[in-house]
Amino acid sequence: MDDTLNARLAAGEADALGECYRAHAVLVRGYLRRFVPEQEVDDVVQIVFAEAWRSRLRFDPDRSLPAWLLGIAHKRAVDHLRARRPATLPLSAVPDATGCDGRVAGEELAVREEIHAAMARLPVAQRQAIELAYYGEFTQREIAERLRVPLGTVKARTTRGLHRLSVLLGAPRS
Repeated sequence: MDDTLNARLAAGEADALGECYRAHAVLVRGYLRRFVPEQEVDDVVQIVFAEAWRSRLRFDPDRSLPAWLLGIAHKRAVDHLRARRPATLPLSAVPDATGCDGRVAGEELAVREEIHAAMARLPVAQRQAIELAYYGEFTQREIAERLRVPLGTVKARTTRGLHRLSVLLGAPRS
């Protein structure tokens, strides 16, 4: 059926588009759901099939129809997302931050500087594991893959580094 549908669509048979839609709309809709907001998917699906009909003369019936449709879907999803205006709020609608005037307090700067100095005193491997975990927001597994070391090594480096930091910063022991 797909070979004949491909040929009929390429030839411009009137009922081929409807059959193409019935056969592949679920696939196209599922693909678009990954990129386009749910309430806009049906609109983009319609655009995809309208474009498929308009560009049917460029379709090679010996090629995959679903792949061709997904290529069109991808391009239309990108176009759709580019055309959307990001949701914005006027500044007057944004509430003021409570308890802060927007400047970093001197105490916070001092603590940051103390942490930075203590981090600099850690061995490179421990500092690297902590920076990736806390500043890079990587999981320990991701750190292990990134550094190409065993997961246990990352856990040990992180634990030792945090312990050393607590000593350097004079944190009370629990």
